[in-house]
Amino acid sequence: MNRDFRPAGQHLLADLQGIEPALLRDPDQINAMLREAALAAGARILHGHFHTFGEGMGVTGVLLLAESHISIHTWPESRFAAVDIFMCGLAQPERALHVIHQALQPLARNVRIVERGQL
Repeated sequence: MNRDFRPAGQHLLADLQGIEPALLRDPDQINAMLREAALAAGARILHGHFHTFGEGMGVTGVLLLAESHISIHTWPESRFAAVDIFMCGLAQPERALHVIHQALQPLARNVRIVERGQL
């Protein structure tokens, strides 16, 4: 193992299952949740865009961060959300995931962590 290895960033991919459908439909609520998550991680928000697919349907949203991004795709009909958190620098993506987990209260989750690049 190379002791000099330092990843450029950490990428968390979280599949969240068993979420109350009402929590997965409101783009304003999801926007606020991701903004809180980004700030908890120590990230700086540059821009956000959130789209709903219609009454009772899911939301796709992304926050562009100085440290990279957080995105979410929701399927209320399946009680599922896919969350993608990529952060570099001193930001702590696990803190962002904690905020999202607390807000959505999934019954199950699968998280994969990928170290990106080498500095």
